[in-house]
Amino acid sequence: MTAPHETLDWTDRLLEVDVGPVAHGGHCVARSEGRVVFVRHALPGERVRAVVTEDGGGSFCRADAVGVLTASPDRVAPPCPWAGPGGCGGCDWQHATPAAQRALKAAVITEQLARLAGIERDVTVEELPGGYVGWRTRMRMAVTDDGRPGLRAHRSHEVLPVGDCPIAVPGALLPVLERTWTPTAEVEVVRDDHGEVHAAELFEGVRHPEIGSGTAHERAAGRSFDLPAEAFWQVHPHAADAVVDAVLEGAGELAEGACAWDLYGGAGLIAAPLAERVGPTGRVVLVESDPAATRAAGECLADLPAVQVVRGRVEKVMGGLPGPPAVIVADPPRKGLGRHLAGELGEQGAARIVLVACDPAALARDVAALGEHGYALAGLRAFDAFPMTHHVECVATLLRG
Repeated sequence: MTAPHETLDWTDRLLEVDVGPVAHGGHCVARSEGRVVFVRHALPGERVRAVVTEDGGGSFCRADAVGVLTASPDRVAPPCPWAGPGGCGGCDWQHATPAAQRALKAAVITEQLARLAGIERDVTVEELPGGYVGWRTRMRMAVTDDGRPGLRAHRSHEVLPVGDCPIAVPGALLPVLERTWTPTAEVEVVRDDHGEVHAAELFEGVRHPEIGSGTAHERAAGRSFDLPAEAFWQVHPHAADAVVDAVLEGAGELAEGACAWDLYGGAGLIAAPLAERVGPTGRVVLVESDPAATRAAGECLADLPAVQVVRGRVEKVMGGLPGPPAVIVADPPRKGLGRHLAGELGEQGAARIVLVACDPAALARDVAALGEHGYALAGLRAFDAFPMTHHVECVATLLRG
């Protein structure tokens, strides 16, 4: 039996649709002839003409709004000439006001928590200082066949050469754009807190530093961090401090001598203030699999005797970690903890678990999994740490019992 719509292909078809609510991923939901159409470059409440860009023949397809028949009052002209249908895929909401962008992200978090975790909660996405352009300190660029650096089109391997990027920190891309690179390579760009630009070429699995010293100098949580440019760090200049403040708020009061776990701890951004709370007789166990990050953590936090750095994958080393932890902080990759690991964390008996997440769906799934082990969502803060994109940084606090 043939499933409905299984053989349909609307690719390149022009549709006229009424745009419904925002969906996770930087698009809105519309419907045409009984099918769901995920429309980019549109806003809820608009009526648009949209060209179908992808169609797998199932119950939905993807489209770009190429004409606005009835505009939302939240619509603005994108500040970037490379944004829009057929352009760069890095930004999703340049056509929306900053306030509307935050509201859209809040709606996504609310919907994901309700659908995946069964939690009804009002969410506010907090604005970070600095505005909505000129904030991105870390980028990965692609390289065209003739050696020019650029950015990829949405859901495509096509590389679009660009003259600059409005959301990048001013000056970050200049030394990269003024030279040629190995065709089909990628270029990792970092501009640190001291203003130094670091760039490395990634080609055939090998990283080749090309610009800068390779040591990024960052400052957050009242401390200086010197770390390899390739090690993880928040891309927004004000995100690190915002996340640390939210995590400490979620961790609550920690008794001197207590034990805390900092999982996926990177170079020690969160471990440092946790160590100051538990004091020299306490213990903060930082777990990180990236060798560059763990080396940096060992050096940057050498003055904090409470910190123990463990190199390894969380799921592999957790059984041997000292404890029991009074609080567990976890900042996993975008995919989240996953049901199995969340269950293992839930069995550790920590009074509090604080999750840092940049994907609302992954966060909601992890909250639901921890709920099965007696943890309830007690606090949630969300930050617009990635303006113009659909990404959002969340810090969730879960209490046992």
